[in-house]
Amino acid sequence: MALIPFDDRDGFIWLDGALVPWRDAKLHVLTHGLHYASAVFEGERCYAGHVFRLRDHTERLLQSARILGFEIPYTAEAIDAACIETLAANNLTEAYLRPVAWRGSEEMGVGARATKTHLAIAVWQWGAYFGVEQRMRGVRLALSPWKRPAPDTAPTASKASGLYMIGTMSKHAAQDQGFDDAFMLDHKGDLAEATGANAFFVIEGAIHTPKPTCFLDGITRRSVMALARRRQMVVHERVMPATDLARASEVFLAGTAAEVTPVACIAQHAYTPGTITRTLMEDYDRLVRMPPEEVAKVIG
Repeated sequence: MALIPFDDRDGFIWLDGALVPWRDAKLHVLTHGLHYASAVFEGERCYAGHVFRLRDHTERLLQSARILGFEIPYTAEAIDAACIETLAANNLTEAYLRPVAWRGSEEMGVGARATKTHLAIAVWQWGAYFGVEQRMRGVRLALSPWKRPAPDTAPTASKASGLYMIGTMSKHAAQDQGFDDAFMLDHKGDLAEATGANAFFVIEGAIHTPKPTCFLDGITRRSVMALARRRQMVVHERVMPATDLARASEVFLAGTAAEVTPVACIAQHAYTPGTITRTLMEDYDRLVRMPPEEVAKVIG
């Protein structure tokens, strides 16, 4: 099936305070965010007309920008309202949302104090990240040659666009080898995450997840941990050496796009989705379709 380019679609995008026709949502080629990656973004999902954990995503967007040294000129309430307005304008109740903020074209060079901060919100229909059938049988991950950087070498607590370049490179390299995606170690050689999702490992009946010392503590990640503990499952958040790959019996990913996705292998290590993976996948699928007030009751 041919892909529809994202610059050639119908609908509306919220841009700097107003809805504009999709094809008119443009920026200049000399935009600072394009040249120097001075941009932050969020990935969000709308299920049954409700954006899952909308305020948490909005607050992370605002904080990501502050970490990079710029302020988004809208309140959290205004950004939440813009997300809902954009969904309505595009007649979508099941959708992916992409808020993105960046430094503009007023100044060129590493310095950017004179630039204006822009904010856009786009929404579109998007099903399972890996495809439904593939999700159920588990994705295959290569081990990436690139590592997540140390927190004193990159703004690792920010969902910054520049941090995803090594993810793109890693995923392409994995696909060239016949895998679906890549798994990344951190700068010390410990387990980190996939290119766009956090990871969980079932070892001797307990759930283990790498401590996010140099990568995002995902909103979906925290939701899944809450669901597991609600089920009285044992959850360990710790620094995990790469040798734990051989100890796990089940592995799954968790992220807004990936949702809860079983992993069939990481490099030469094979896994079989089991009861824990299936239970949390089903629990998460139910959770995201609850009204926001019910979500808060379930995960706090």
